[in-house]
Amino acid sequence: MTSTPEDPRLQRQVLLTAAGLADLAVSTAGSALEGLRQLLNRSDGPELVRDAQQELAARGRIAVDRVTPAAAPAYLEVLAQQVVARRAASASDG
Repeated sequence: MTSTPEDPRLQRQVLLTAAGLADLAVSTAGSALEGLRQLLNRSDGPELVRDAQQELAARGRIAVDRVTPAAAPAYLEVLAQQVVARRAASASDG
C-alpha cells in the first residue's frame, strides 16, 4: 500500500509532526527566556556577562583557527621537527 500526497493519513501525520515541532520550539524558547530572566535578576550579572563574552570569544577563535590556514607552524610541531632532525643527525654520526 503506497501513500500519495493526497492520502489523509499522510497529511495528518505531517500535520501532527509539524505541530509537535512547533510545540517543542515554543517550549524551548520559553525555557530559554525564563533562564535569561533569572540570570538578569542575579547580583553577579555583569560578571556572568563578561565570562560569557570571554567564552564566546574563545570559541570564536577556535572556530576561526579551524577553518583558516595557520600563518606560522604550531610551536609544538616545530619542536617535534627539531627533535626528529637531531635524532637523525645523531644516528648518522654514531
